[in-house]
Amino acid sequence: MKILCLLLLLMLSFASFSQTSQRTLSDGKLYDIINSVSSERIEADITTLANFGTRNTFSDTVSNTRGIGAARRFIKNEFETISKDCNNCLNVFYQKDFVKAEGNDRVPQDTWIVNVAAVQKGSKYPNRYIIMSGDIDSRNSDGSDFTKDAPGANDNASGMAGTIEAARVLSKYKFESSIIYLGLSGEEQGLFGGKGFADYAKAQGWEIIGVFNNDMIGNIKGVDGVISNRDFRIFSEPVPPTETERERQMRRFYGGEVDGVSRQLARYVYKTTKKFMPEMNPMMVYRLDRFGRGGHHRPFNDLGWAGIRIMEAHENYNQQHQDIRTENGIEYGDKLKFVNFDYAAKLTAVNAINLASLAWAPPAPKNVAIGGVVEPSAKLKWDKVDGAIGYKIYWRDTTSPTWDHSRYVGNVSEFTLEGIVIDNYFFGVAAIGENGFESVVVFPNSVFR
Repeated sequence: MKILCLLLLLMLSFASFSQTSQRTLSDGKLYDIINSVSSERIEADITTLANFGTRNTFSDTVSNTRGIGAARRFIKNEFETISKDCNNCLNVFYQKDFVKAEGNDRVPQDTWIVNVAAVQKGSKYPNRYIIMSGDIDSRNSDGSDFTKDAPGANDNASGMAGTIEAARVLSKYKFESSIIYLGLSGEEQGLFGGKGFADYAKAQGWEIIGVFNNDMIGNIKGVDGVISNRDFRIFSEPVPPTETERERQMRRFYGGEVDGVSRQLARYVYKTTKKFMPEMNPMMVYRLDRFGRGGHHRPFNDLGWAGIRIMEAHENYNQQHQDIRTENGIEYGDKLKFVNFDYAAKLTAVNAINLASLAWAPPAPKNVAIGGVVEPSAKLKWDKVDGAIGYKIYWRDTTSPTWDHSRYVGNVSEFTLEGIVIDNYFFGVAAIGENGFESVVVFPNSVFR
């Protein structure tokens, strides 16, 4: 009996050591990704994009030195060069839709809205996609003016350059799920590019598990005088617009007003960033986007997919949507001189480690249910998913914005948290892969007794 107990103890110790070792290796990969992001390469790409003069949606499509046509060809060429360096690991293509001027005062002429996509296919779950996007187009004071300069260095050459750089870095790795690096057009006239690509993804039958919309990631000095190269915002809507009436009724009685799929994605980015880039200050903003404004994650949200906006915390409105000029000693316009390339590199790294974490993680648990009414415990059960070696239950105070407590419960499909009163907390479940990476937390979608 003593020998049997000793063998069992050794086996458990080895398993614990193996898991710890695997987590250490996984953590090392993310630190390597952070260190591989180059502010110099980002600066070069932002400079190239800004030097096209204008990237207005309706600007020149023939010239190789000016206009949106030159910009999208440059982006496509960069993706293709990256693909050659990784043995053709990216499928690079244009995706386009035709927009007519009739009935839309923001569209002065019929035009093609052309997006540029680079798809890095996953080895195990090729139909699961995580998207990082930046906007190709720029504008001056008049969004329909496609002749005057609109360099758009920060809005949004910074987000586009960050997306290209993430592709350069992550293309060196193999992932279980697929990643899309995406340049979207027509943002300034009505989110045309995002809608077009979201509809395209739906028609292809893709499973979109997360969209990181990067729109302005290069400014550190706010119009209010605040300067910070550490703060950034994560915008996310509370619940999907596609929720059913039954889901809405359940929320009324069981909670979850701030626990939709986009909000869980925001929490995932927050947690990963705080662990691996503790010098950064991610600020979760409980709003779809800035007040009264929009971004290219919204068309994906409209179809029920998780999507967030990652951007600088301190905006300078004198440098957004402005003709280049100087008035009363104030310099207006979105110029290269106002972009902090090191900060843009930091936010690119934030994206890259979260893309990698999700792409290396197993799918999230399915059909998560909760029970424990009038009991001194909380019960959860779920359907197991392929690729998971275990599961972790998270919980938090109902007023907390983040998942503050967790317990690994092993490779089971149900578990009871004894002594945790269900009335006082919100709960969720994440799947854990053999490599230590976790899925997004899933909030319960049903109740059992």
